[in-house]
Amino acid sequence: MKTGFNQQRDSLFANPLGEVSDFTFDKRVVDVFPDMLKRSIPGYEAIISQTGLLAARFVQPETHLYDLGCSLGATTLSMRQSLMDARKEEPALAQGCVIHAIDNSQAMLDKCAELIATQVDTDTLPVHLACDDIQHSKLENASVVAMNFTLQFISPQYRDALIQSIARAMKPGGVLILSEKVTFDDPVLSELHINMYHNFKRANGYSDLEISQKRTALENVLIPDTLNTHANRLANAGFKSSSVWFQCFNFASIIAIK
Repeated sequence: MKTGFNQQRDSLFANPLGEVSDFTFDKRVVDVFPDMLKRSIPGYEAIISQTGLLAARFVQPETHLYDLGCSLGATTLSMRQSLMDARKEEPALAQGCVIHAIDNSQAMLDKCAELIATQVDTDTLPVHLACDDIQHSKLENASVVAMNFTLQFISPQYRDALIQSIARAMKPGGVLILSEKVTFDDPVLSELHINMYHNFKRANGYSDLEISQKRTALENVLIPDTLNTHANRLANAGFKSSSVWFQCFNFASIIAIK
């Protein structure tokens, strides 16, 4: 998906850093974020585009759509574009709906706001931006909620409560699209997927030094769950059905229906 920004190459970890600090979504990351995502997440563009199609499939009139952890707004724009395309065949689709894009990084949201301002016609499908902690955001009357690579950055002890708050805010028949880096209980599978993921990054031009330093920076920040943990959490929160619809190595996307 085109972002509308000049794409700077991600070289944040290309030189030896000595002591590697924890990863933060600051201005330095914002400037290279599109390139970082494309080269670091297998299937990222497919996940974003299909999130838009899923939104068009599950949206209900007079409801809210949420992009939680919106970063630069790729998911928001994908959902909006798919809804606008679908309206050509079904003019009443998403009537009275609003997309809410929420992120706790002001640097990310500032760039997101620039893109929204230039590409989104707020008269036809409003997009509201909010700099907020999604754990404390007020969610209500939702038919579509997307969390693409966001829950993994929430402290594990708070994840159940966040998923429960999403389920409470969601109308029957609504959908949660949850994309995450995942881990595996089986050590053989875990090692295989990690090794293949590192090969994926090497094939995209990252050096072993970059891979190692980025992994250290994320070690205490990004803590993945197993797919079983995700499935159990969703069921316990009240989602009637959930399924992995996309997986490549240790990255997966799940749909959960209320």
